[in-house]
Amino acid sequence: MRGRSDGSQKKRVLSSLGVVAIFLLFLYLYFGSRSDGESALEYGSRSLKKLGSSYLGGDEDTDLGNKQDETSFKLGLDDGEDGIVPKSFPVCDDRHSELIPCLDRNLIYQTRLKLDLSLMEHYERHCPLPERRFNCLIPPPPGYKVPIKWPVSRDEVWKANIPHTHLANEKSDQNWMVVQGEKIAFPGGGTHFHYGADIYIKSLATMLNFTADEINNEGKLRTVLDIGCGVASFGGYLLKHDVLTMSVAPNDVHQNQIQFALERGIPAYLGVLGTQRLPYPSRSFELAHCSRCRIDWLQRDGILLLELDRLLRPGGYFAYSSPEAYAQDEENLKIWREMSTLVERMCWKIAAKQNQTVIWVKPLNNDCYMDREPGTKPPLCKSDEDPDATSGVLMEACITPYSDHDHRTGGSGLAPWPARLTAPPPRLADFGYSNDMFQKDTEIWNHRVENYWNLLSPKISTDTIRNVMDMKANMGSFGAALKNKDVWVMNIVSEDGPNTLKLVYDRGMIGSIHNWCEAYSTYPRTYDLLHAWTVFSDIEKKGCSGEDLLIEMDRILRPTGFIIIRDKQHVVDFVKKHLTALHWEAVTTADTSTEVDQDGDDIVFIVQKKLWLTTESLRTTE
Repeated sequence: MRGRSDGSQKKRVLSSLGVVAIFLLFLYLYFGSRSDGESALEYGSRSLKKLGSSYLGGDEDTDLGNKQDETSFKLGLDDGEDGIVPKSFPVCDDRHSELIPCLDRNLIYQTRLKLDLSLMEHYERHCPLPERRFNCLIPPPPGYKVPIKWPVSRDEVWKANIPHTHLANEKSDQNWMVVQGEKIAFPGGGTHFHYGADIYIKSLATMLNFTADEINNEGKLRTVLDIGCGVASFGGYLLKHDVLTMSVAPNDVHQNQIQFALERGIPAYLGVLGTQRLPYPSRSFELAHCSRCRIDWLQRDGILLLELDRLLRPGGYFAYSSPEAYAQDEENLKIWREMSTLVERMCWKIAAKQNQTVIWVKPLNNDCYMDREPGTKPPLCKSDEDPDATSGVLMEACITPYSDHDHRTGGSGLAPWPARLTAPPPRLADFGYSNDMFQKDTEIWNHRVENYWNLLSPKISTDTIRNVMDMKANMGSFGAALKNKDVWVMNIVSEDGPNTLKLVYDRGMIGSIHNWCEAYSTYPRTYDLLHAWTVFSDIEKKGCSGEDLLIEMDRILRPTGFIIIRDKQHVVDFVKKHLTALHWEAVTTADTSTEVDQDGDDIVFIVQKKLWLTTESLRTTE
C-alpha cells in the first residue's frame, strides 16, 4: 500500500507541474507575441472575402489573419533566394475604419499630450512614433460600395460609405445634407446660404462688380480658401465657374465633414487655424471665405486673420458672412468695431458690404504699411522670416510684407485662368528656374501622362477617376497635364525640398506640404489615383519605412483605385513582394527607356486596389 501511495503522489506532482508549464507557455506566447507585434494582435486579425468581378483575380482563399512576419523589411533589401517574400498584413478592427493616424484623438489621450484646447492644438497634427503605428489594413465599413461617380456624386453619396447622419439632423434647417434611403443627398445649402450655394456665389460676384456677375472675374479669380467649410458645398458649386477651392475644416464636433466632401469628389483637407501655419505657401489664394465659421478672429492680436493675410495674393479678398457683419446687438457690434479697427491697421479696406456679408480687400503693394504710424500693431514680420515656410512653423501676429520686386509690380503678375496653367509663373526665378526649363518640364509630363492613360485605358472609362493625388508634384506639371480630364489633383510637395508648391498655386492648382515618412491628413478611402514619382526612393534616403508608406497609400486609396509608381527597379520589386498582402493587383509594367524624354532608368508600375470586406462586415451587412 505504501508503494502505491508514493507512486500516486508522484503522478499528482508531475501532473501539477505539467499544468503550470502549460500555463507559463501560454503566458509567454501571448505576451511575448504582443510585445513583438503589438498592433497586429491588439487590433485583431480576420479573414477577408473579396467582392466584385473580373478585376479581383488572385487566390480567393487568401487569409490576412496570420501575424505579420517579424523581420523588418527594409526597402531595397533582398529576402530569400528569389527575392520574393509573401507578406501578410492583419486587418484593423472595424472601429478603426476611419483612422487618421496623425489626427487620432485616442493617441492624444493615450500619450497624455499637454495641449491647449483653447488654441485648437488638439485638432492639429500629432503623429505616432514608429513603435505606436498601426501595421494593419484599414477595413471599409459594412456595406461599402464603389463611390458614386462625378458629377452625380456632388449631390449624393452612398450612406453605407460614410454611415454618419448626425449632420443631417443637426443642420436640417440649413440644407447641408438630407438622408434619402440608401443615399445621403446634398441640396447645396450652408450655414449662411440655406437656399443654395449658387445664389450665394452670384451675390458675391455682384457685390464685387465682377463682369456678368461671374465669380471667376474673367479668370482673374481662380484659387479659393474656404475656412470652416462644412461639407464643402461652396467649393463644390464654384467648380463649374472654373474656380478651385481648398476646403478646410478640422476633425471636430462636425467630424466627417471633410470625409463627405472628398466622397462627393470635392477638393478638401483636414486642417485648423490653431497655432501652426497652414501647409500652403504665401500668396496662394485670390479669395478666402468664412461662412459663419465660428472663429474668434480677434484672439492673440489677430494672429488667425494675419495667417489669412499671409495666404492671400496682392489684391486678394476675404469674404466674411457672419452675425458680426450685420447684427445690431451690443455683443456683435463690439466685435464688429474691434475687427474693423484690426483690419484697418492691416491695411485692408472694405470692398463691399451687404446684408450678412462683408468683403475686405488686401493692398496691392507695401505703400499703406509704410505709411502707418511707428509702433502700430500688428507689426511687419521680420525681413529674414520665410513667408512660405510651413512645416512646424508657428503662426505669428505680424503682417507679411511684399518683396521689393512684388511691391514694384503691384500685383501677382499672374495670367488669367486657363492661360496661367501653362504660362511660366513669376516666382520661377525664386528657384533659379528658367522659362525654358518650365516649358520643358510641362512637355515631358504631357507625354508621360498620355502614356499613363494609354496603359490605364483597358481598366478605366471617362468617369472612373475623380480625386487624384500627385505625391511628388515638383512644379505641378503632372497635374497640369490632366487639364482635359474631369479630375482634380492634390499636389504634394516635400517639406524638406525646394518649396515649389507656390509654383503649383501660381499655375491655378492646389496642394499641400507633406512628409511621406508620416501619414497624410485625410480620411481613409478618399483618392482614386495616387501618383508616386520616386517617392519610395526619397523616403529610402531618409531611412523611413517602405512598408509604412505602402500601408498609408492603401489607407488613402479607394477600393478599385489605382497607383502609378514611377521609380527604380528595386522599388518596383519591393512593391511586388507586397501585392498579395495588400490585396493589390498588378495592372502593367512599362520600361521607360524608349521615352524620348527619359533621363534615367525609371520603371512605371501600375497597380489596382481590390475591393474587400471583412467577414465580420459581411455578417453585419447581411
